[in-house]
Amino acid sequence: MTRFGFAKYLTGSVIFLALACSSSQPAPTMAEAPPAAPPAAPAAPPADASATAPKKAEPITKAPFGKVDGRDVELYTLTNKNGLVMKVTNYGVIITEFWAPDRNGKLADIVGGYDNVDGYVKATPYFGTTVGRVANRIKNAEFKLEGKAYKLAANNGPHNLHGGTKGWDKVIWTGAPGTSADDPSVTFTYLSKDGEEGFPGNVTAKLTYTLTSKNELKVDIEATTDKTTIVNPAHHTYWMLQGIGHGGIKDQIRTIHAEKYTPGSKPAKPDVAPVPDGTLKNVEGSPFDFRKPKAIGKDLEAVGGKPVGYDHFWVVDGDPKAMRAVATVKEPKSGRVLTVEADQVGVQFYAGIFLDGTITGKGVKYNQYDALCLETHAWVNAINVPAWKDTVILKPGQTYKQHMVHRFTTE
Repeated sequence: MTRFGFAKYLTGSVIFLALACSSSQPAPTMAEAPPAAPPAAPAAPPADASATAPKKAEPITKAPFGKVDGRDVELYTLTNKNGLVMKVTNYGVIITEFWAPDRNGKLADIVGGYDNVDGYVKATPYFGTTVGRVANRIKNAEFKLEGKAYKLAANNGPHNLHGGTKGWDKVIWTGAPGTSADDPSVTFTYLSKDGEEGFPGNVTAKLTYTLTSKNELKVDIEATTDKTTIVNPAHHTYWMLQGIGHGGIKDQIRTIHAEKYTPGSKPAKPDVAPVPDGTLKNVEGSPFDFRKPKAIGKDLEAVGGKPVGYDHFWVVDGDPKAMRAVATVKEPKSGRVLTVEADQVGVQFYAGIFLDGTITGKGVKYNQYDALCLETHAWVNAINVPAWKDTVILKPGQTYKQHMVHRFTTE
């Protein structure tokens, strides 16, 4: 694996981070970049000074990341020209690390996860993955399609969640690195076979993660099928803009560009989020109103639920098939800002309410409200709501497409 040493330098108001690469030791997994090594004893300058210049980090590298079910797992490291670093594995297309600077140029890993693939296999709340075939919940783990009834795994109370017991987050994909040095990317493909997790049709999925020179993480998803089926995936990184081990998200300032949300039916039991049933409500006058910037913790208790807090779907303003602003999160202490754009109906805002300190990774315990997820996708439980079902049905000859952009800045 690759170890990176970080050197900071400024050009105008933009912070650039140059990375030097060595293959002798594993990459750092601490929440902050390690301190620089003590300077070596002075030496006579070489005849050719360029011979000792630090090497520029490769935009894309690949290394082993262990084994799952006897198969080799790979870890890709993407580094853009500004020094942002992202690591992603072909097991579950999981983003395992994302290193971004604060307002002072100090790097931190800002995504929840584990140090090795074994953690993701043993127990994970969908850290860093793209879930599918169908994200979120399908009520009572069942649906009808073209007159046929389908029964799915009930892995979230009575409901089906994020594709079932072994969805796209728990399989090995085939990775292929991109060729652009300015915008490093990796494209993953996976064949979800007919009947897998109870869903009909052989679905070929293609997912591309791109780390652009504009400090953006782009998520592009496509899917085709040989039989009418349902497809509605979503990206599911746990964002911790404060940096791992540096508190929670309650003080982070959030905006959601949405006048309506889907309250859903009352859960039959605790620890199960409400499932939308076609009902819409205006956010005005409710704790769900984030049209103006507001601290996440301000109205948290008013949301209610067991556990208390946000795990709901907002209907984003504007054309549901057009790229548009979805949400912004500002972290006041670090100055990091995350802006999300997408071309989906809405966004599931999850405030880490089910994290309870029992999961440990990267040297920390993940406690309630330590992280947040922004999952853009079509309507939740769409196949069971007549007015929504067409948004998730995919037929032979059609291509499902989804585009999502995460933009990272500081202030």
